[in-house]
Amino acid sequence: MPPPMPLKYRMLLVLGAAALFTLLLTLKSVTDLTRTGPAIQEEILSYFALYSLWAISRLVFWAFLISSVLMGVGAVVYAALQVVRGKAWHWFGALFASAVSFTYLILLQFCDQLLHIPSSIVASFLYRVSRLYPLHDLLTPGLLAGAKVGFWGVCALICALGVVRLLGQRRLGVAVLLSLLMVVVPAFFYWASIGLPTTPLVAGQYAAQARPNIVMIGADTLRADRFGAAGYHRPVTPYLDGLAADGVQFTNCYVPLARTAPSMASMLTGTWPHTHGVRDNYVANDKTLLPVTDLVTELAEAGYRTSVVSDWAGADLGKLGFGFQHKDLPDDQWNLKYLIRQGPKDLRLFLSLFTHNRFGKTMLPEIYYLAGVPLSSHLGQVATRQIHDLAQGDDPFMLMVFTSNTHLPFGSEYPFYQMFSDPAYQGESRYAMSGLSKPSEIIKRQSQDKSKFDVQQISDLYDGGVLNFDHTVKGIVDYLKASGLMDSTIVVIFSDHGVDLFEKYTWGQGNSLLGDDPSARVPLIILSPQIQQAGLRVEATTRTIDLAPTLLEMAGLPVPDSMEGESLLPLMRGETSSDQRYAFHETGVWLAPIPGMGEHHLKYPDLFTLLEVRDKATGTLSLKPDMNELAITARDRMVRDDRWKLVYLPMKQGAEYWLFDMQDGYNGAEEVSKKFPAETQRLKTILRQWMGNDTLREWRDGHLVRR
Repeated sequence: MPPPMPLKYRMLLVLGAAALFTLLLTLKSVTDLTRTGPAIQEEILSYFALYSLWAISRLVFWAFLISSVLMGVGAVVYAALQVVRGKAWHWFGALFASAVSFTYLILLQFCDQLLHIPSSIVASFLYRVSRLYPLHDLLTPGLLAGAKVGFWGVCALICALGVVRLLGQRRLGVAVLLSLLMVVVPAFFYWASIGLPTTPLVAGQYAAQARPNIVMIGADTLRADRFGAAGYHRPVTPYLDGLAADGVQFTNCYVPLARTAPSMASMLTGTWPHTHGVRDNYVANDKTLLPVTDLVTELAEAGYRTSVVSDWAGADLGKLGFGFQHKDLPDDQWNLKYLIRQGPKDLRLFLSLFTHNRFGKTMLPEIYYLAGVPLSSHLGQVATRQIHDLAQGDDPFMLMVFTSNTHLPFGSEYPFYQMFSDPAYQGESRYAMSGLSKPSEIIKRQSQDKSKFDVQQISDLYDGGVLNFDHTVKGIVDYLKASGLMDSTIVVIFSDHGVDLFEKYTWGQGNSLLGDDPSARVPLIILSPQIQQAGLRVEATTRTIDLAPTLLEMAGLPVPDSMEGESLLPLMRGETSSDQRYAFHETGVWLAPIPGMGEHHLKYPDLFTLLEVRDKATGTLSLKPDMNELAITARDRMVRDDRWKLVYLPMKQGAEYWLFDMQDGYNGAEEVSKKFPAETQRLKTILRQWMGNDTLREWRDGHLVRR
């Protein structure tokens, strides 16, 4: 019998097999190269060639390491099995066992994500998603749990028997090594899990505060009309409706601009976009420090401990200069270096199978925070852990939780993505809205009308995301209740904007001001021990810029003069006022020409033509200055009161003003400016005055242009 192969050569055998797989995967990835994010001019990409090489090399290293571990499991179990059987180790058997464990564990992880977070697969899948439906239909949580327990149970049993046999042969060194592997591997997987369950505080364990804590829970792209109070036909907000019954619900609250960065900036600073200067999501480095104070900074200066947690949708909360002392967020998503680090699709898909956990968040955050991948259950754990930690101090705290549950492409966690869908649906949008995984596809889809989409399925996916958010909120608020913190905490439910779901030709947010404002109108619920009329519904027009001064007043703090919003406390007390609050709104930067846009409307090139990387050292994506001005000039604006909405439409020859009656039964279905000229003129004066407050611009030929 030939002497046994030395351990180092056995290891080289496994590493060589892992290296071969990694090489093939890398070659496939580079051949079918597809990068996340917008298309960028070749001369810019060539500047980042070395950076791209480093980024791909980094992903290749992790792919190799993960492959080695997966194959190593099979090699170790095979060696233990041969000891138990009293047979000699053979390189072919070891290689075969490595291939089996590698294939089985990859398939197991793939099936696990396909069932629980299929949008993670969709985000990096180069092929038709419908090919996966037969496999998906076979999967159940019980089946996957059994497959995991069975595999690892068999591995543990063989290794344990191997240790016993080795001890009997007095091969102590090998027995200790195998025992260590049996401890280290489970310990690593235990550490890699996103977090440990948080035990609620015992009531009275926390210090009493003179000022209330503030917990803000928001969902990106959540529409106001999905709530039970709005009469929606599906029960997608059962827990949120219960919170509304215990607090105050504002049913006609409007954002000033339906894009995340400007909307968040307005909500937290209490100012309009032309005041704080953030007019789109593509914020240049020199614009991230806002010229006005904000709610978070004011609270921090008053002694509050401030924290924010979010998934990929909340990167702007870290990029902009808010006063959060603790941030559990991704880096800026609109950054070319960040997007390059996410790598090509095939390589990204393989890594994403193993990075939806603490390991991925720590080592490969760009993959963990991949756009379109829900992290709802993770956020719930992180949020409750933050509450636990913040409540231990002697100072009040402010926590913001922001989730992408309802954001495009409307992928959510199991079982929410399939709760409202037609079981017989076989189109490409079964798990998430299709055609949004490549930049060129997004541009093409933005220009298409609803005949090109499975509109009902997309709406069903969206409703699943709303229910997923409802579930997330329940976990956080239930924790507050179990901790005894609700009696000293203000809870706010909010959104940065809604979304158009083809009601008026198009999809997305902030593209059109026609209709009943599905993008501009957002939910707002406030719960507080200070509330005297629980279940109050405020139907008067309100704005998200009113939230910051409201919370400061509720915390007993002065409202800065820079804030243009007005406190909502009088409305929360049930007081009526003859003073009308006007909601102003402007469209965002269009990705491409919007279906239904008038032929004579001012237009500009698609988004990818507008973008540049001004600061190549940081890689930040921003709009070219001249294109930015064109985009601001060409955007629609509106003003709303409790009944009317007037829309400003910049045309090639001046501007048009369209009036809509938003009373029940009308909801903006007909343009009525000729029927109501007095209302048109009244609101036109108000709207032009608000637009004229933009000190950087002036009126010229009916348009608002740069001075």
